[in-house]
Amino acid sequence: MEEDKVQKNRRDQDEQATAGRAGILGTQYLDTRPFEATIILANGVLDIPTMRLNRIVPLTIGNEAQPWQFGMTTQTPESYIRELTLQYNNVGHSIKFYLISYSGYKQLMDRYDPVVKVVHDDIQIAREGDSNTIIEVSKTLNSVGSDEIFDYLIDQADRLGASDIHIENQRTHMRIRMRIDGVLHPVADLENERYRIILGSLASRANISTAATESQSGHIQKEITRDGATHLLNLRVETIPTMYGQDAVLRLFNFDESMLNLDRLGIDSEERAEIDGIISHPRGMVLMVGPTGSGKSTTLYSMLNALNTTARKVITLEDPIEYGISGISQIPVNTTAGQSFADELRSVLRLDPDVLMIGEIRDADTAKTAIQASITGHLVLSSFHANTSAAAFSRMIDLIGVNPIFSSAIRLVIAQRLVRRLDDATKEEYEPDEATKKWVQEALKDLPSHVQKPDLNTFKLWRPVVSDSSPFGFNGRTIIMEQMVVTENIQKFLRGDEANFHTEIIEKTARDGGMVTLLEHGVLAALRGETTLEEINRAI
Repeated sequence: MEEDKVQKNRRDQDEQATAGRAGILGTQYLDTRPFEATIILANGVLDIPTMRLNRIVPLTIGNEAQPWQFGMTTQTPESYIRELTLQYNNVGHSIKFYLISYSGYKQLMDRYDPVVKVVHDDIQIAREGDSNTIIEVSKTLNSVGSDEIFDYLIDQADRLGASDIHIENQRTHMRIRMRIDGVLHPVADLENERYRIILGSLASRANISTAATESQSGHIQKEITRDGATHLLNLRVETIPTMYGQDAVLRLFNFDESMLNLDRLGIDSEERAEIDGIISHPRGMVLMVGPTGSGKSTTLYSMLNALNTTARKVITLEDPIEYGISGISQIPVNTTAGQSFADELRSVLRLDPDVLMIGEIRDADTAKTAIQASITGHLVLSSFHANTSAAAFSRMIDLIGVNPIFSSAIRLVIAQRLVRRLDDATKEEYEPDEATKKWVQEALKDLPSHVQKPDLNTFKLWRPVVSDSSPFGFNGRTIIMEQMVVTENIQKFLRGDEANFHTEIIEKTARDGGMVTLLEHGVLAALRGETTLEEINRAI
C-alpha cells in the first residue's frame, strides 16, 4: 500500500539521521525495529512520567554481571543521563545507553503506556426542526478529549463531505455549523470552555494569533485516514474578532488530483468543445465568475490539469494555494502581508510561462497586467467576482475603463453555480401545478434553437425524498455553467465602438449568438431530474 511505503520511508530517514547523530556524539546507535514489537518490557525500572519527561526507555534489566540498558533519544537531557548513571553506580551496577530514533522511542512507549482508544459516535446532521440530534452531537463533542476535539471535528467534517466548518461564539455557548452541498447546517452547541481548546489548536496549526484584534488568514494540511485509505486535506482558515471572541471559518479542500478533470464536471459536448478550443490557444484570457463557493477554483484547476504537459510552463499565483498539483509552479501570494498579485505577476512573467493562473483579479493594476500578459503570448486564467458573464464586462470596465486591449485579450467568460444534486435512489417524480408550468415555459421561451427543447406542456419534475442514507434527499452537487465566447460583435462594445453599452445589451448579443443562460441551464437540469427548481432559485 502507498501509505505503508510512505511510513517506511519516513522511518528509514529517521533511523539514518539518528545513526548519523550517534556518530557525531560518539554514542552507540541502536535500531530498535527488529525487536520493538517483541522485546520483553523492563517494567518497574522507571515510572511512565519520568520516561515521557526525559524521552528515555529501559531496554533490559541488569545484574551484577550484566549492565542495565536504556534507549535514549537526542531529546534526552544530559543532566538526567548523568543523574541516572550516578544512581546505578552508587549501588554497584553498571549502566549502558544506546541512542535510538524518536520513532523507535514512540513505538516502545506505546507498549509501556498503551493509549486507550476511545471511539466516539459519528456526527449526524440534524434535519430541520430536529433539536434532539443537535443535543446528542453536542454531548458527543463535549465529551471528546482536549487533545482530540479539533482533529475529531475536522475528520467528521471530511466524512460528511462538508465544504466549510463555521465556529461561532455566542454569549452562552459556541455554535458549530457545517456547510454540506452548499447549505449551512447546525451541528452542535458546545460549552464555552471548549472555545479556548479549539481556538488554541487552530492557532498553533494555522500559524495565527489567539489575541489578534483584526481578521487573520491561515492554512492547515492534514492527512485523513479512513477505511484503509489516506488522502490529504487542505484547510483554508479565516478568523475575525467578534463580541464574544474570534469566529472562524475553515474551508475544506479534499485534495485528489484525479478529481480535477474537465471530464468529471458534466459539461455538455458543445460547451466542452468551446472550452477545449480556447484553452488550447497559446494566448488570451479566460475569466471564471460567480460568488464564493460556486466551484470556480475547481473548474480553473481542472483547466490547468488539462494544460499541464511537459511542453508547457504553467505558473499559478494564489492566495492561498488550495490544491497542490505536480508539474505546476505554484506561488503563494500573501495579500494580507502586503504582497499584491500585480507585483508578483510582473515578476513571474520574466520566467517565460506559457500558462498563468491568477487566483483572483481584485484591482485595476492586476487586471491591466493580466490583460497585457494575455496579448503577449500567454494564456491567462483567473477568477473575478460578478453574477453573470455579461455583468463581468461591466465590472471590468468599471475597474479599468474602456480598454481596446481588453477586447482583443478576453476570449471566454464562464459564470458558474453549484446546486445540490437529487439522490437518484430516492428522488420522486411529480406533476407540477399550472403556475410552475407557466414559470418554466417563460424561463425557456427564448432557448436558442441549437438546444433541444423538452415538451413544455407535458413535462414532469422531481423532488427529494429523505432516507437514512440520504437525510436531505440530495447526494453531492452539480455545476450549472453559462459560457460566453467573446465574438467580434461583443468586442465592439468593449472597444467603445458602440455607445449604448450595458450588461443587458451584451447578454442579448451573446444570446443572439447562441449562449444559454445560467437560468436556462438550471431549469433544463431540473427537467432532467438532476436537481429541483427550488435549488435553481436558491442558487441562481
